[in-house]
Formats: sequence, structure tokens, C-alpha cells
Amino acid sequence: MLFFITWGYGQSKAFEISGTLISEEDSIPLEAATVYLERIKDSTLVTYTIADKNGFFLLENKSHDKQLKLSISYVGYQTYSKIIALDKSKINLNTINMQVDGHALNEVVIRSTAPITIKKDTLEFNVSSFKTKKDANVEDLLKELPGVEIDEEGNIKVNGKDVDKIFVNGKPFFGDDPTITTRNLTKDIIQKIQILDTKSKDQAFTGETVDGESKTVNLVIKEEHNKGVFGRVAAGAGTDNRYEFAGMFNKFNNNQRISVLAGGNNVNSPGFSFGEIRKMFGGSIDSRSFGGGQGITESKNIGANYADEFGKGKEFSANYFYSGSNSENQSTRKRENILPDSRYFTDLKSNSYSDNENHSMNLEYDIKVDPTLLIHIKPSAKYSKNQTVFSQHENSKNEMDVVTNESTSNSNVETIAKSIDNDINVTKRFGSRGAFLKFRIRNSFNTRERHDFLNSETHVYGDNPETISRNQQTEEQKEVSNFNSNLVYRLPLVGNVFFVDLKYDYNRNKQEDIKSTFDKDSIAHSYTLFNTDLSTAFEYVNETSKPSVKLEFRNEKLSTSVEAKYVSRTLESKDNLRPMFNLSRDFNAMELRYRLRYKFSSKESFGLGYSLNSDAPGLTQLQAFKNVSNPLNTVVGNPNLNPEKNHRVYMRYNAYDFQKGSGFYGYLNAYFEEDKVVSKSTINKALVKQTTYTNVNGSYRYNGYIAYSKKVAVDSLRTIQFNIGMGPGLNRTVNFSNTIQYASKNVSITPSASMRFIWKDVMEFNPRYRLAFNKTSYDIERFENKKFINHSLNLNTATFLPKGFEWRNNIQFNHNPNIAPGFQKSAWFWNATLAYAVLKEQGMVSLKAYDLLNQSTNAIRVATDNYIQDSQSTVLQQYFMLSFSWKFNSLGKAGETRGGRSYAL
Repeated sequence: MLFFITWGYGQSKAFEISGTLISEEDSIPLEAATVYLERIKDSTLVTYTIADKNGFFLLENKSHDKQLKLSISYVGYQTYSKIIALDKSKINLNTINMQVDGHALNEVVIRSTAPITIKKDTLEFNVSSFKTKKDANVEDLLKELPGVEIDEEGNIKVNGKDVDKIFVNGKPFFGDDPTITTRNLTKDIIQKIQILDTKSKDQAFTGETVDGESKTVNLVIKEEHNKGVFGRVAAGAGTDNRYEFAGMFNKFNNNQRISVLAGGNNVNSPGFSFGEIRKMFGGSIDSRSFGGGQGITESKNIGANYADEFGKGKEFSANYFYSGSNSENQSTRKRENILPDSRYFTDLKSNSYSDNENHSMNLEYDIKVDPTLLIHIKPSAKYSKNQTVFSQHENSKNEMDVVTNESTSNSNVETIAKSIDNDINVTKRFGSRGAFLKFRIRNSFNTRERHDFLNSETHVYGDNPETISRNQQTEEQKEVSNFNSNLVYRLPLVGNVFFVDLKYDYNRNKQEDIKSTFDKDSIAHSYTLFNTDLSTAFEYVNETSKPSVKLEFRNEKLSTSVEAKYVSRTLESKDNLRPMFNLSRDFNAMELRYRLRYKFSSKESFGLGYSLNSDAPGLTQLQAFKNVSNPLNTVVGNPNLNPEKNHRVYMRYNAYDFQKGSGFYGYLNAYFEEDKVVSKSTINKALVKQTTYTNVNGSYRYNGYIAYSKKVAVDSLRTIQFNIGMGPGLNRTVNFSNTIQYASKNVSITPSASMRFIWKDVMEFNPRYRLAFNKTSYDIERFENKKFINHSLNLNTATFLPKGFEWRNNIQFNHNPNIAPGFQKSAWFWNATLAYAVLKEQGMVSLKAYDLLNQSTNAIRVATDNYIQDSQSTVLQQYFMLSFSWKFNSLGKAGETRGGRSYAL
């Protein structure tokens, strides 16, 4: 690799091309015009930039070519093109007069082929300007866009900000899972990719500004590809009876879309969000860890999606998902518990087997009554069933290694849960200055039935030995109803830049929790003896109202707002078995919000904010009821708790140079907590706990992250991307250990570095390293300060030669030197895949090797203020799998379309 990079630098010639763009009609500079260079031979994009506020542009790169094609694009002006001879290193084109295109204004169809276009808050990328392998999907394409990062799970970031929605032609494609879209749609049907701030439908309808901390990606399909069918089917079989299969069918008919998918596996892929779809639908084979985690899971999934328009302004979509799985797991846990005057140790071993099935249905209906009135209706329903067989053995030892208590338990639990949810939004706009009225009602109803058979035995040793035996049946019914309403009126104060929002929120949450426990009658051999101590019959009500006022100012550069809320909350708890524990508490508080976002340019922005929140204690924390369900830890609530107050301050800075491919991102968060609710335990000599709750002050948290990325172009085919980052943190917490209050400080630093070398159509090389360092100190002498360090190395490689062949490797190394004896400290994890395209690249045969070195482990160390814990559980073992996938596509026709619609979301 080093040889190829060195050779590439030696063969490529560096160049600089500059100039200034002005309008020929009125001689004003054209800011944000797109200037780009392409190879004459195959139109491959070499580099591009955006003109500054003075119309000046500078293109810098390296190339083997002697000539390149220069193009300049600006909305409303004719595209300018010129062949540039690279006969010198610096070329000054001086002033370029751009001519107005009289036919381009007010047209829906966009014929520009510029690689990037900036339209207010929207970045738009022209797909044909970014070259990928022939069988690329949308995820492969997104990786080529500047500022876009995608991790192994398919999570997407744009300039450091999370992408939480992906649309196709302005509409959701398949539910709320973005990876189903990015890993199923192929690049060849997409014309443009638009990136914009995430907004709800009512926010988009009213034109409100948002904080910009999350992004939406909209895929604009070529107009000729909006009709036809496409999809894929795949299956694989491996050693140790490992298997996986998946299939997806899509039918597009302009506004109507129908999609069906199904899959299953026993390699720990829970559904369509993970490796199964990536491997079988992605057009490339991912050799990352498909397994890992805890236990072995066999799963199956099926889903369907339907979307259509019924008349003007009426859009409807519906989807259904079913998922089923069964899992088995064995786990081991060792914990060192820290007390002010002593330490004790607990060991736990457990076995579990569970069956799960889940059904989910979602509907969405939009009615645009007229251009000023939008009605949005979104009902949903869910059903789930789980059955778990569980057994465990736990013991506790003192510092003399003497067992003080131990317990063995076996249980068989069946849980059935149902929920219905409905969300209705009505939005009305007034005039042209941004006034609107929004009304929202959301109600939900959830039920849960739980049937639990428990057989346990607990031994407490020492001066007062005790044995607690339980053979019980518990029937639990829980009902939760929630009603929420929201009313917002926006009044413009100055033009369409300064507003006041008057809001009112009302929420009522009611819960009924009835748990009936029966001991087994040894004579009748049936569960008929009612156990009052372990039975409950609670009714909870949490009622909240929040009137508020918000002032907001916005223009092209600055967006800022301040909001004040008065929170009035009533908590009521009724115990039908123990009326003396009935409770009613009122909590009133002020909440504040401040937000500022300033855009220095289309490449650079800064934001900061402050919030004050008030959180009431939970009803279980307030209730004086004595919970003895765990014989080794009795819990009693505290009815005198105060509400928590949380102050948060944050800062964000983001800058990305699209031409140079370099960027910087950083943020800092600070949290300060008043009257934080914490648990307070008393532990006797037999190591049996009595736990309650109390308020403490003095807790705070600081955390942040800084990252820098730089792309170096070796030439038009080879690039190197460097990324470095660091996440510092400082936490101070106040807790109790055996009634003694103490404070602890934790300092953490997590530096990371990665490099990605890409030689298009030849190879990829991507190493990543991460170091995690933690240090905890205490303000009492008995607690020893602790230091922990963890090393993580990951290497991904891909080779694409000869033509149609693909070889991918994923190598991971983890080293934790602080892990307890008996747990694996270091492990290498290597997955590899060989794939070959067949049937005119419509089919693919692949051979996957999982955990080639047979060292897979999930040993984990967790350190808190009160304990240090090491755990390890069942993991997926080494296997080999042979797979075949086939794609079909009848969308559109051969050749490139002239253009496509843009969608305002």
C-alpha cells in the first residue's frame, strides 16, 4: 500500500485553478456557485468547490491528465464549460461573466449536473458525480459524499450530526428504520441526495426553524424509475447448522409503493437493521462481526409497506412487521462490592432460554385541506409475547472469603403486552408572515399480563441464620393509559423574523398495577395460599400542565429563542391492599430553555444553549410500601423526597470545507443537578440490604468530543481520509455506602484515530484505534482510587480485483488488562468474506468465515462508585457459510434521465 501511495504522488501533478464569478447582467458576485472539474475521458469528478461571497473560487488537486473539463453551475444561470490545459501549476481565469438563463427560472425540472448545490438550508448532491462500484447501494453511495460517516451498524452522521430520517421522494420508504432504505435501494435509481435539518411534518408545513442537531436524507429517484419492480433474494448455509435467508420485493407505480420483505437466521442478526440485509442486499459483503453480544439467537422476520396518494393533498401509508426469536445464554458474573469499612464479593451464574414474538402495525394519513391547513393522523398497534425459563445461583462472601448468604432460583415467566396509540395533529397557517395555530392530541393504552412460576431458596448465615423458601405463582395485570394535548399559537412581532409562541401542554398518565402472589399448598398441591406481603394493588396518577411562552428570532445567519414554562404536577398513589400508604403530592416548578445557532457560512456554524428542567420523583420512590420480593434487598420508598432540578449548558461548533474534504467538529455538555434522588442502603453482617431513597446535592457532569478529518487526494482515483478524535469527561457523583455519604470523581479520556485509503475499483484499507482511560477518586480514605484502561483496534480491508471479485476482511483486537482472573483479557476477532459476481452481475456467490481465529469473547468490566464487576456470557462460535444472492430490476429504461424533481420537506 505504501508503495502504491508513493508511486501515485510521484506520477500526479499538483495544480491550482482560480477565478471570480460575476453576473453579466448586473455585475454582482455569485456567491455559492458550484465550480467543478471532470476528467474528459469518463466524466469522473476530480474536485469541486463553492464560490465565496465575493464570487472567488479556488480549485486545488493532483491529476495524471493533461486536460480537464471545468464547469460552473448556478441556479438561474447558464452552465459555463471550458477545457483547461494543465500546462502549469497555477492557472488564473480572472473574471468569468455568467449569463442569465431565461428559460431556467420557475421550472420544476433541474438540469444542472453540478456535484453539489446549496439551496438555503439544503445540501444537494448529484449522484452521477460520485463514482462507486457498479452494484453499489445507497449506503455505499453515502460513504462517498463529503462530511458523511457511516459506522458498522449503518448509523449515519453528516458533519458530526446524526441522521434520524431517510425519505424517498420526500416520503418514508419503509417504516422508521433508515438501514432498510440505505441497504436495499441501489444507486442506479437515485438521481439526487438532499441533506437538510430534521423537522416534523407540522414544522415543515409551517416553515419553523429547528436546532439542526439532527439531519434528514432525502433520496430523489429518477423520474423514469418511479414505475416498475425491483428486489433481491438470498440464502446461505454453513457449518454447525448455521443459516440465513432474506428476500425483498418492491413495486413502484409513481406515487404508489408496495414493499414486502422476509428473512431469518441463527447467527445473532435480530432483523433487517443489521448484517443480514447488509450482506444480502447491499451489493457488497460485510465481514464484520455478525454475532457477538450475549447468547445465541435464532430469529425470523416478515414485513410489508404500502404508500399511495388518494386525490390531491391526501397521502396514506401503512406498514406491518412481525419478528420472532428464541435465545439461549449462560453467563458468569463476579462483583467486588465496596463499603466504607469493608468489602464483600458476589458470584453469580445463570442460564436462560426465551421465546419472543412481536407484531407491529403503523398507519399514517396526511390531508392537506388547502394550502394553509394540514391534518396528520398516525395510529399504531403492537402485540408481543415472551416466555423465559431462567435459573441462577448467587453467593456473597466477606473479606475472609466466608460465605455469608447464597440463593438459588428457578422461574418460568410468560408476558403478553398490547398497546394502541393514536396521534392527531392539526396545523393552520395564517397570512404570509409565519403565523400559525397547531393543535395535537395523543392518546395511548397499554396492557401487560405476566404469569410467573418461581421456586427459590435463600440461606442467610451468621449470628441469626435464616432460610427463606418460596414456591409461588404470581399473576400480574398492568394497565397504562396516557392522554396528551398540546396547543401552540405563533404571533409574528416583526416581519417574518421575530415571533412569540404561546403554548399549553396537558398530560395525564394513569397506571393500574395488580400483582397477586399465591404460595403452594403442600397438602392440596396447588397455588391457593394468598401472600399479602408479595402482592400489590396500586393505582397511580401523574397529571401535568405546562403553560409557556417562547420568543424566537431568525434570519439567514442567526436563529435564537428563549422559552419559559411553569410546570404544575400532581402525583397520586392508591394502595388497595394497604390504604395507610396512600399518597398525594403536588410539585410546581419553572423550566427554562435558551438556544442560539449562528451560521458563519454554508461551511461553518456555532451553537449554544441552556436548559433548566424539573423532574418529580417516581411513584415507587415516593411510596412507603415495603417491597420484599428480593429476600436479600428490601426496598422502602421515601414520601418526603423533593423534585430534582437539572441544569444543562451545551456548545457546538462545526466546520467542513467541501473542496478540501477537511472538517472539524466539537461539542461540550455540562450538567448540574440539585436534589438528585439516589438510593441509600444499609447492609448488615450477613450482607443483606435495606434500601430507601434520599436527595443529595453536588453532582455534576462534563463531557465533550472533538474530531478532525482530512482528505488527501493522491489523484482522481486514490484518496486517503484521516480522522482523529477525543472524548474527555469529568463526573462527580454523590452517593451512600452503608449509610455513609461520599463523593466520587471520574475522569475519562477516549482518544481515537483512523485512516481510510481508497483506490477506486481496486482496494480499500481502513484501520481504527481507540483507547479508553478511566480514573476514579473518592473523598473517603477507605475507598481506593481506581484506574482502568482498554485498547481496541479494528482493521477493515477490501479488494475488488479481478473484475467481479470481492474479498473483505474485518479484524478486531481488544485488550483489557484490568479484567479479573478467570476472564479473557485479550482477543483477536477475524471475519473474512470472498464474493464473486455472476449472471451478468445480477447474482453473487459468497463464502464467509466467521471468527477465523476462534477467539470470540464478550468479557466486560464495569466500574461504578459502589462496585467493580466482570462478566462474560455465551457467544457465537466459529462457522463458515456459503451464500447466493440474486437481484431483479425492471425500473425505468436504459440511459440517464435529464433531470428530477426537488422536494421541499
